[in-house]
Amino acid sequence: MQQSILKLHDSDNVAVALRDLHSGEVLPDNIVIRDNVPRGHKVAVAGIAPGERVCKYNHVIGSATIAIQAGDHVHLHNLGMREHVVADEGIRERSVVDDKAPSDYLTFMGYRRSDGKVATRNYIGILPSVNCAASVSRFIADEVRARGVLSRYSHIDGIVAVSHGLGCGVAARGEGLEILQRTLAGYARQPNFGGALVVGLGCEVNQTDRLFESQGLAAGARLRAFDIQDVGGTQAAVEAGVQQIAELAPLIDSARRERVPVSDLVLALQCGGSDGFSGITANPALGVASDLIVRHGGTVILSETPEIYGAESLLIARADTPVVAEKLIARIHWWENYARVTGTDLDNNPSPGNHEGGLTTILEKSLGAIAKAGSTRLTDVIQYAEPIATKGFVFMDSPGYDPCAVTGQVASGATIICFTTGRGSVSGFKPVPCVKIATNSEMFRRMEGDMDLDCGAIVGAEKSVAQVGREIFELLIATASGHKVKSERFGFGDHEIVPWHVGATV
Repeated sequence: MQQSILKLHDSDNVAVALRDLHSGEVLPDNIVIRDNVPRGHKVAVAGIAPGERVCKYNHVIGSATIAIQAGDHVHLHNLGMREHVVADEGIRERSVVDDKAPSDYLTFMGYRRSDGKVATRNYIGILPSVNCAASVSRFIADEVRARGVLSRYSHIDGIVAVSHGLGCGVAARGEGLEILQRTLAGYARQPNFGGALVVGLGCEVNQTDRLFESQGLAAGARLRAFDIQDVGGTQAAVEAGVQQIAELAPLIDSARRERVPVSDLVLALQCGGSDGFSGITANPALGVASDLIVRHGGTVILSETPEIYGAESLLIARADTPVVAEKLIARIHWWENYARVTGTDLDNNPSPGNHEGGLTTILEKSLGAIAKAGSTRLTDVIQYAEPIATKGFVFMDSPGYDPCAVTGQVASGATIICFTTGRGSVSGFKPVPCVKIATNSEMFRRMEGDMDLDCGAIVGAEKSVAQVGREIFELLIATASGHKVKSERFGFGDHEIVPWHVGATV
């Protein structure tokens, strides 16, 4: 008979419904279902008094707001967020598995750049310095396609006009402009861009010359720039842009894939549209793949600081040094203050889709989200879009909004993305390929055209987390070597670029 519920740890007082449970059903241990419990949601397996802790994954995910009886549906109506205090004890010790690289030396087929970085794709980028130049940037890309400028170059994956809504209306000095400039510089240096053209308007706050100067960028054979006002308006800018791309194309097309070690891979870890199965199937399986990459000398980037809130102690315990731990604690405190001054709280992070999928509090969501990062030591904590300076497992500060978080990871140097989802996702993030992983088989079958791999077999014990993690790892290596994933075949990725906007619009 099909298993009805899954209790994740002996100490838990809730279990996950593996199918829709109906009022009146009798489960093992004589648990009588007292009200309907949707698949993926929580059911109490013991009585829980008001104020008593509710535990899942052997961790507290909140407390009962009213009395809960065994067999009750546990969700928004009876489970609330406990007051959370950021824990900093134990930061002098590391409690992680050995992350020494294994003896087998794995490789993939990538593009080695002149700065030593390795790309998984070979695109041309057009980067507007300001939203006012976004349409002209798109017009240039459209005209390049219409004229077939790249048709003779079989080793170029395409052209991407990066659109964003920032660049003016912000203070000429300060955190908001610094983040945007760091993000655009990261895209200019992104290994998956073989070359790029920066297009400015001319009168914006984010001046192209100041952008280059502040970020240490230098115009050259692979990086060009001009301002629309200087060249004479839209039509002249389109012509100038097409000419610049035509000059870049032969140089970019000269790149060839070569065998490179997995240690050159930089993986961005993401989840979106999470559900009650995310922390049971896809996220821990991705954690296995993450550990394999790190143990082969590669780099993985976890982000979305509001989505580790409440479970940050698990990462603090894995910090390589007290300095790294303190950097993470500082970012958590920044977010607590940011939420306070903006009149919100971090428990508002779970979305309506998360709630419908069975997740209740940010503590529960965070415990599942952190599983993506496996078990290796935390080597660094970096600011949004800051260049990665270390190998291994790195945390990048960012909002929990997926496109914004991915934008920062791409700017920091990620060359491949793995995105787990329980509700479904239709997005991509050019110039970086995005592998989509389904947490449950029902959604995978319904959205198979968008999903690359199904982790639902873990629920029925048909496959182990370790087995599926190895499948994810092998799919990542194939994708890094040129295999096109579903989002690439659809052409997603031109409109999901969302730099983090911090500060007032003036």
